Amino acid sequence: MFEEFETKRILTDSAEINVRVGGRGKALLLLHGYPQTHACWHKIAPKLVDNFTVILPDLRGYGDSIGPPPDTDNQLYSKRSMANDLTFVLDALSIDKAIVVGHDRGGRVGYRFALDHADRVEKLVVLDIIPTSEMWERMNAQGFISGYHWQFLAQPGGLPEHMIGLDPERYLRHTLDSWTKVRGSFSSKAMDEYLRCFRQASVISSCCADYRSGATSDWYNDAEDKKAGKKIICPVMTLWGQRDGRSNLDNISIWNEWCASLPVGHAVDCGHFLPEENPDATLSALLPFFKER
Repeated sequence: MFEEFETKRILTDSAEINVRVGGRGKALLLLHGYPQTHACWHKIAPKLVDNFTVILPDLRGYGDSIGPPPDTDNQLYSKRSMANDLTFVLDALSIDKAIVVGHDRGGRVGYRFALDHADRVEKLVVLDIIPTSEMWERMNAQGFISGYHWQFLAQPGGLPEHMIGLDPERYLRHTLDSWTKVRGSFSSKAMDEYLRCFRQASVISSCCADYRSGATSDWYNDAEDKKAGKKIICPVMTLWGQRDGRSNLDNISIWNEWCASLPVGHAVDCGHFLPEENPDATLSALLPFFKER
């Protein structure tokens, strides 16, 4: 899927990040979400290599990246820790600043990166998310059903790890299919890659640690920044799936509260997985934003 890309292993302060790098030009950092890997960009990344240096990491503990054992304070898999990994990735590639595009959990890492390391982010695109604290505050009965995994994966004591581990393939397929507009939207090569990685107990554990952080440290960090009036200072675009539960939210207004300037964006005709369900529409929205001065 990534024949034109080179694979690198980059050590950070507490993780080893698997990264694919290809192309030439301005740096473009693409971040995947749950329960996927960098392979989610396989329909988009090859179309960008002629004009951008495209960087595709697996988040710590996901895919072929190696994360630390989860901690009881829920700090090691916080978006702050994951964003810090990106500074090591850019440094290892001798890159000062990048355009950052994040889907799902990658979007959460992306906006945390823009808040904590503003000097490293030229532009930010978040796909099908609103900030973590805003998500929790807006949870209702419908949200608890469609977003049950937010609560389930955050449960302590290894319960979700055990339950998912009983049949990881069924859980993964159910999760991916239930968030799409049309089932069967994933290529066989991408699905094989997701299954290969998700069958690993360490990946399941890291995913749960990620969501435990989402219910604790990530929420607290967001709340502190909002209270302090801290803003994302770079230009921001938000795109979301028209058939996703968040299509009923005023995404632009929500993100505007977090940005120094008005964000842009719109809904895309798809479910949750924009880069794979509707890559053409996603790319058509991204490219003009990338080129704006």
